[in-house]
Amino acid sequence: MIAIISGTNREPSMSKEIALFYQKILAEFGSNTDIIDLGKLPTDFLNVALYKNSGKSDAFNPMRIQMKMSAKMIFIVPEYNGSFPGVLKAFIDALEFPNTFKNKKCALIGLSSGSQGGGLALSHLTDILNYCGANVLAQKPRLARIEASFQDGEFSNPTYLELLKEQAQAFLDF
Repeated sequence: MIAIISGTNREPSMSKEIALFYQKILAEFGSNTDIIDLGKLPTDFLNVALYKNSGKSDAFNPMRIQMKMSAKMIFIVPEYNGSFPGVLKAFIDALEFPNTFKNKKCALIGLSSGSQGGGLALSHLTDILNYCGANVLAQKPRLARIEASFQDGEFSNPTYLELLKEQAQAFLDF
């Protein structure tokens, strides 16, 4: 199973829309996927799932198990303040270390309202995932000015669609 992680808990979320779109691309290639939406984290997540409470949260444990059982993971990563959302880092911190990521394959897609497509966010997350033992696909589409390029569930920028399909194929072969 492949997990697609929508990397923010902000609602409404362009990350979630892109996750749903990417899920359709992978379905075209015959892959089963599940979306893990950080918008569905327990409201008291920071108090019940981290550190001394690791593994003890009935509300969070299904996500934790789903991540551990996933063979591959795709992160849809919005850029927040020059990096990725803090909730995504807290989510990673709440997962079982190192078994959730050790020797697993990950792919990253960056999103931004600005012109960089989340390049720094992808770099930061790559470092963390590598530290956790994951192998990260080098092909990391950076989708800049995403609100202008993706509307009503479709890309108006054909290059972005091509980049995502190429990445999906590379990831399945990874």
